[in-house]
Amino acid sequence: MNKIGVLTSGGDAPGMNAAIRAVVRAGISKGMEVVGIYRGYNGLINGDVKPLTVRSVSDVIHHGGTLLYTARCKEFRFEEGLQKAKKTCIEHGIEGIVVIGGDGSFRGAADLSARGIPCVGIPGTIDNDISMSEYTIGYDTAMNTAMEMVDKLRDTSQSHDRCSVVEVMGRNAGYIAVNTGVACGATYIIVPEIPWSIDEVCDKIKRTRETGKHHFIIVVSEGVGNSGEIAKQIERNTGVESRATILGHVQRGGSPTIRDRVAASELGYYAVQLLSKGKGNRVVGLQKNQIVDYDIQEALSMKKPFEFDLYKIADEISF
Repeated sequence: MNKIGVLTSGGDAPGMNAAIRAVVRAGISKGMEVVGIYRGYNGLINGDVKPLTVRSVSDVIHHGGTLLYTARCKEFRFEEGLQKAKKTCIEHGIEGIVVIGGDGSFRGAADLSARGIPCVGIPGTIDNDISMSEYTIGYDTAMNTAMEMVDKLRDTSQSHDRCSVVEVMGRNAGYIAVNTGVACGATYIIVPEIPWSIDEVCDKIKRTRETGKHHFIIVVSEGVGNSGEIAKQIERNTGVESRATILGHVQRGGSPTIRDRVAASELGYYAVQLLSKGKGNRVVGLQKNQIVDYDIQEALSMKKPFEFDLYKIADEISF
């Protein structure tokens, strides 16, 4: 290929800039022109395309967010939008695209590949919910941010003999919650993958209080939600003053960790390798610390196992 594009789509994730940087420089090192497609598939439909050079991506590896901006695009779900996107590619001479995002972004990449524009997806989402990859760009940074925030909340919980119910992100997956819960010594972790009841949570608090502990951390996954109501029920059932905190989008921001920077660089480079061979309709990922790639439809159909062993460890050592 002589000319490729790169875009970011869906929710932003720390490390996306590192992936963009790798794509641009890997492409240029292979003699390709590289263009940035701004604001995701919206930019592809509307022709928001600009050339990128090695200097365009200087000093971005340590920044969160995405220099290409991102957006969700309803129009891209329909044939008319797809044809507009294809027309943009033809007009700008774009022969292949690297798409950095989540499963919704990959569905768009598959649709565009089927219409003659080869696409390679890179998993960039803090939720770590891309089944074909054991790790997604942004996950480590988000977990570290959540851990730091919970550690700060612990100080005030301890000062007031209080229970802090902390809701972390993760969409419908509990990976951030279980890892943050373990790292912060949470009394109880509530995730979509494990059945739970408010009585179990309150019983755990009561048993822990009998050992002499007077402040508690309950980590709730976004996929469960209702953290405010959970806090009210805990206070009503245990008598422990309880407050809910939703960490929200602070988990998406910040300078990416070394793991996110390295993973993003590896995956970005590998994606360009595939396009340089004319391969599209692929998603790249990490399994057992090795880079792998799958057909997009196969990748979307895969199921990711939850970390049940880690959850069990958290439950047995938190009292």
